[in-house]
Amino acid sequence: MLAIILGALEKWRPQEQQNEEDKRVDVIYTMLHRLGFVPLLMFALLTPLVDGLDGWLRMHDIIPWKLEDALPMLNDSPLLSFAAYLVILDFVAYWLHRWQHRVTFWWALHSLHHSQRSRGFWADDRNHLLDDALLDGAFGLVALLIGVARAAFISIVVATRVVESLSHANLKLRFGRIGDYLLVSPRFHRVHHAIGIGHEGRARGCNFAVLFPAWDVLFGTANFENIYPPTGVRDQLEGKEYGRGFWAQQWLGIRRLGSSVMGNN
Repeated sequence: MLAIILGALEKWRPQEQQNEEDKRVDVIYTMLHRLGFVPLLMFALLTPLVDGLDGWLRMHDIIPWKLEDALPMLNDSPLLSFAAYLVILDFVAYWLHRWQHRVTFWWALHSLHHSQRSRGFWADDRNHLLDDALLDGAFGLVALLIGVARAAFISIVVATRVVESLSHANLKLRFGRIGDYLLVSPRFHRVHHAIGIGHEGRARGCNFAVLFPAWDVLFGTANFENIYPPTGVRDQLEGKEYGRGFWAQQWLGIRRLGSSVMGNN
């Protein structure tokens, strides 16, 4: 259903002509990620570890802190609880995203996502598998440590993926003077992917927010210019190859990672 809606929107108001070969590769990534398989798997794998730590602490008369301890009203309102966890985890996602750009070895993997020269909602999921494991492992661990229930976590992942698909869509679309401050729009996120701006710019990029641009405003990384610049990584203009097919992209990511660890980047 989401593919039908976003596909129709892209035909209605496209920003650029899409590369059909790139789209076919991105469909593979989408099949791997669209249902949130990786974050849910990491959440499931981490659950027994966190539960074991929780049990050990309680045996030693240490009661682990939960968000509901600070905000008891969350126990009485599932909707309010969901909203609170959504905001907190989006704050976490903002900082994890910034670290993907700041930490050299992590950028070696995350740069695959930024190598998209032809944007579209399918391109949302073009990520290196190790990048996904690192990001979703950290995200799931924080969720478990603050007490997010499995059902709430699934709902948060689904809601986040829907907005991410929209923000990556090939749409010449912004949400207006006020709306752009409330939710990440295709224009706002396109600037994050812009060559020379999205990674190489001030603070190693801008517009890192996943859902709420307020984090970029608060930490000085927001760029609300009404522009639709070319996307990609600057070194692609110098001939650096990121791969055309799934396995080539994964292998080149491993090579970039090795080079960064050895200090060759």
